[in-house]
Amino acid sequence: MKIYCRSGKGGAGSLHFHRAKYVPKGGPDGGDGGRGGHIILRGNRNLWTLLHLKYQRHLTATDGGHGGESRSFGKDGQDKIIEVPCGTVVYDADTGEFICEVKADKEEVVLLKGGRGGLGNWHFRTSTNQAPRYAQPGEPCQERNIILQLKVLADVGLVGFPNAGKSTLLSVVSAAKPEIADYPFTTLTPQLGIVSYRNEQSFCMADIPGIIEGAAEGKGLGLRFLRHIERNAVLLFVVPASTYDLEGGTGTPAAILREYEILLGELRKYNPELLSKARVLGISKCDTADAQTLDNLRNYFAAHPIDNPDAPEATDEWGNHAARVQVCLFSSVAHQGLDELKDALWTELNKECNQVIEISHAPIDVVRIEHEETEPETDEPHTVYMNEEEEEWDLDKYKGIGWDQ
Repeated sequence: MKIYCRSGKGGAGSLHFHRAKYVPKGGPDGGDGGRGGHIILRGNRNLWTLLHLKYQRHLTATDGGHGGESRSFGKDGQDKIIEVPCGTVVYDADTGEFICEVKADKEEVVLLKGGRGGLGNWHFRTSTNQAPRYAQPGEPCQERNIILQLKVLADVGLVGFPNAGKSTLLSVVSAAKPEIADYPFTTLTPQLGIVSYRNEQSFCMADIPGIIEGAAEGKGLGLRFLRHIERNAVLLFVVPASTYDLEGGTGTPAAILREYEILLGELRKYNPELLSKARVLGISKCDTADAQTLDNLRNYFAAHPIDNPDAPEATDEWGNHAARVQVCLFSSVAHQGLDELKDALWTELNKECNQVIEISHAPIDVVRIEHEETEPETDEPHTVYMNEEEEEWDLDKYKGIGWDQ
């Protein structure tokens, strides 16, 4: 969601001299201007979407008041507070650069600072200049076009092709009710569910829309799902046991690994830092395969473990591979292997190296539409936006005493 934000301008300092009936030579007593209002983002755990900002595309804070006589200060501008759900990430709409993120409830981030108020002529009095006839203007406002994106907060993220069984798994292990059907892309938005574990413990699992080959370039649902993976501590790659390969056939280790490498390649194209996350390979729909196929898969992955060279614990002190990708076979419909899958996920979540402290957000691609420069005709109506006309400070009035001097 793209929003235009502008902070408040600082109020100008007052140029005033004390006047009273019995004070023939009153000195300078011009007060300071007030501070302009800030643009502040505040996290709100009761919000889950950004729909409340759909019709608020121009957010501005009020300007600071001007200083007055008798060293009276101008009124500070009112801050504009934007309530956003936890997990909101802010990007620059012109460059696509990451600006900030709001992760906790009631966490406040000052997005744009208001201008400082100008100093009155009372501050500029000296022994050699007892009647300064100049004051300081307020600082100008700051304006920026931003893009707000919501990235879900979850411990485990499900990554897989359409119809791989991700939504069915989430509906079985949690109380979530995602849409389940026999056609691809039934999940259009991320779904969250709380998975119960032993000893009244739990963790959050996110069902992310299906990935297809070339999704990092915008195919399928494109980047609408990949940004949510940045929030997850552990990635569960879901590959069905009925995966077909031209060389090996159906349900072979080569077919499983081929689909796993395609999913891994899409994450690498989107953000290479995603590869450092812990991974678990889950082979779903095992109720559709025969016992011989399942035994072959178990024996193969037991003899040929999958390494994760990009993980923080990739090697131990002897240089051996310490990070392995656990492989779990399960069936959501038949409720087989779900406990083993939960154990594998819980083990990865509780490793100290997998604790998410800082999340690296990849910059977004901003599509710029350049229009040909044409001079508008004077007889036609012309729309003037609030950021096209700015009040110019008359520095001659203040003798050129600006904030940069």
